[in-house]
Amino acid sequence: MKRMLTTLFAMGSTMLAMSQSATDTTTAPAFKLSGSADVYYKYNFNGTATDNNKTSFTNSHNSFELGMVSLKAEHSFKKGSIVADLGFGKRAGEFSYNDVPDASTGLSMAIKQLYVGYELTSKVKISLGSYATHVGYELVDAYLNRNYSMSYMFSYGPFFHTGVKADIALSSNFSAMIGVFNPTDLKSASFTGHKYIGAQLGYTASKIPLKLYLNYLEGKDTSGIQNHQIDFVGTYQVTKVFGLGYNATYSTYSNTAVPKSTRENVNWWGNALYVNLDFTEKVGLTVRGEYFSDKDGIKVFARDGGNVVAGTVTLNYKVGNLTIMPEFRLDKASAEIFQKSDGKAVDQSANVLIGATYHF
Repeated sequence: MKRMLTTLFAMGSTMLAMSQSATDTTTAPAFKLSGSADVYYKYNFNGTATDNNKTSFTNSHNSFELGMVSLKAEHSFKKGSIVADLGFGKRAGEFSYNDVPDASTGLSMAIKQLYVGYELTSKVKISLGSYATHVGYELVDAYLNRNYSMSYMFSYGPFFHTGVKADIALSSNFSAMIGVFNPTDLKSASFTGHKYIGAQLGYTASKIPLKLYLNYLEGKDTSGIQNHQIDFVGTYQVTKVFGLGYNATYSTYSNTAVPKSTRENVNWWGNALYVNLDFTEKVGLTVRGEYFSDKDGIKVFARDGGNVVAGTVTLNYKVGNLTIMPEFRLDKASAEIFQKSDGKAVDQSANVLIGATYHF
């Protein structure tokens, strides 16, 4: 399919060139088609999937599972561009949970991203539509992550935004983004007048492989809950073999529907360190350590609140565009939020998983 489309565009470009005068330097349209797929098997040592998976996309036990098939088309001409990114499968349904209320069948289809862009200048680009969030370290497409299972911060932060944003190249080292969006994870919000504001400041060092991002998001959701979230992401490739990633986030909530005198501010926060080791071009290892605090009991815990420490070790074995990902994960909570197969509540959950991703 990709080869056929490329051939058609090449033929069209040749015919256009023959009809142009010698002074016509119009740039031919640019088209790109890419895609990916992922599958996995997971075994939970508590013996059940019930109440043992508190993060996104891997809620299963002793089962072979299909993740997501993605197809992404990109086209640009002069200063305009469009991106259409479609997802098929259980992972896509969970990502677009407001559009796909029941993703348990695994047959879900979702528009992960769809936006048009226009370059106002060489340094400013405006985009209108729906796009993956700027907040956080991990991404929805499995092949773009070095751990197959997801962090708590990814799972309870925003997934995507729908609105308008401006990406600005401030200098060769600094970039910025500012946007206005629907309430988080909603592609349509005509039933509410609430909007979110998002922003990002990025820094890329010129002499060392260091990247830093400071992200912000604030607004009211559909029920009038005011949210502020500040997020930091940093990556540093220390050597060819050894690299580091770090993510920290802090999110607050306040119910504006009640009087200020009785209004309570609640929050959750977390941080995660990613240690990446690339022994060869084919073999790599990533260790993720995460601390997630939910002391007000608004995400993972009941009203009494608590915290989770999670450690994940994932091997990455690459054969061309295919990556095999054996993984071990242990989650230890301050309260008994997990469950054994006999119904007994426990404070930890361990599992092994093997995932496979392919992209083109």
